[in-house]
Amino acid sequence: MAEMMSHRAAPHRAVLSVPNLDPNSLERYVDALPVPEIAKASGMHEVPGQPGVKVPFYRQSMREISTKLHRDLPATRMWSYGGSVPGVTFETRSGQGLLVEWTNALPAKHFLPIDHSLHGAEKGSPEVRGVVHLHGGKTPPEHDGYPEDWYVPGKSRSYYYPNEQDATLLWYHDHSMGINRLNIYAGMLGLHVIRDEVEDALHLPSGKYEVPLVIMDRDLHEDGQLSYPVSADPDKPWVPEAFGAAQLVNGKLFPYLDVEARKYRFRVLNGANGRFYRLSLSEGVEMHQIGSDQGLLAGPVAMKHVQLAPGERVDLVVDFAGHRGAKILLASDSFPLMQFRVGADEVHDASELPKTLRPVARIAENSSVMTRRLTLDETESMVGESMGMLLNKTPWHMPITEKPVLGSTEIWEFVNLTDDTHPIHLHMVKFQVLDRRPFEAFEYMTAGTLRYTGAVMAPDANEMGWKDTVRVNAKTVTRIIVPFVGYPGRYVWHCHLLEHEDNEMMRPYEVVKA
Repeated sequence: MAEMMSHRAAPHRAVLSVPNLDPNSLERYVDALPVPEIAKASGMHEVPGQPGVKVPFYRQSMREISTKLHRDLPATRMWSYGGSVPGVTFETRSGQGLLVEWTNALPAKHFLPIDHSLHGAEKGSPEVRGVVHLHGGKTPPEHDGYPEDWYVPGKSRSYYYPNEQDATLLWYHDHSMGINRLNIYAGMLGLHVIRDEVEDALHLPSGKYEVPLVIMDRDLHEDGQLSYPVSADPDKPWVPEAFGAAQLVNGKLFPYLDVEARKYRFRVLNGANGRFYRLSLSEGVEMHQIGSDQGLLAGPVAMKHVQLAPGERVDLVVDFAGHRGAKILLASDSFPLMQFRVGADEVHDASELPKTLRPVARIAENSSVMTRRLTLDETESMVGESMGMLLNKTPWHMPITEKPVLGSTEIWEFVNLTDDTHPIHLHMVKFQVLDRRPFEAFEYMTAGTLRYTGAVMAPDANEMGWKDTVRVNAKTVTRIIVPFVGYPGRYVWHCHLLEHEDNEMMRPYEVVKA
């Protein structure tokens, strides 16, 4: 089996091995691709702090479910928002706010291994905690899902999402301090779609021809139950990465989708804890990327391969018109994820793939009022094993050091001193990627001198839109430019490799009023 793309050039660190299911022992393409249900509002409720302003109200529960990941496996124990994995999908319009009461109806005991040495997961803390973050949402701080704002089974929290942003695909997931990686691994994630008039006017594939694809990897025991890796140290079971052999698409192993010989729009999320995917289609089928994390690109970008880090989203249009009767595989590198079965009939297709989509004005660097240089660091034991990750060599609990002014624009330089590629996510804001450049990491660590070793690399064509998660390659400086537009208050920025985030590659930042 070909190895799917990871984020690390070095070999995996050793973990205890347990008998796990070999997914290749299962018959492929016997389960139809499921599509998550659209959440239904239960009425209109007043927005907190805005008397007289009412928005659609939803009530969704975090709860344990049993779900079939493959026809030939027993049902798997997972945790869910709304009864499925991925959870229910929220659909709304730009400027149409909504209110969600997230109810914690989970069991009192966790079924995955907690590391009590991690900050926020100390012994004495409740084993089961939840708090929801809308990833990519321009959301007031009190509704953002701050990692320490968790609550236990039997409690609930209502969050207001203004949706004052362009059409895009966001996603929501757990963000509980110290156990975030476990809760998401258990299944706590779902999609949030915002639409607007600009997108409507493009006549892109829609309705049943617009399909979400949530891709994530898991390890399974031979009885079909989730298997999460642990280290050889019983006092510190944390591992620096969790890569699963079973690749799930919308919660199924090797699903298939019947498609017509026409254009489709695929809204793709990498929901994995740590795995990077490099997506391609068989039979030479081309993909056109029309959007990234925060909405549409200026124009379609033809792609043979699409790299996707954890937390990133891509918006793809694929035309099956020239492939009637074919069976097309979606793969990561050479490993198949799912199958498209193209109908044999010729069909009428009124959808379009316009040459221009939405203006994306590039932000001038001279509009920045400050440049922040921030390092990505790894601490290791005497035998070279990872003990944890840090941002700017600063633990979570230390005082806030990044305090951008509301309405200002800053450049953030991420100096990656590690051997990993880290997807860095900033809450509340969207940004643009400026460039990347390799540098001599050892010299920086020993002498504090930033010496570049290669030319400046412009962003890839499909990175030229608005982003909220950026790949920071090993031994490179990656620069982004960030307008801090939205709300004042306390947010977080972090690595979206969930094992890194939990230990403890996450820092608060505060947007302050001028």
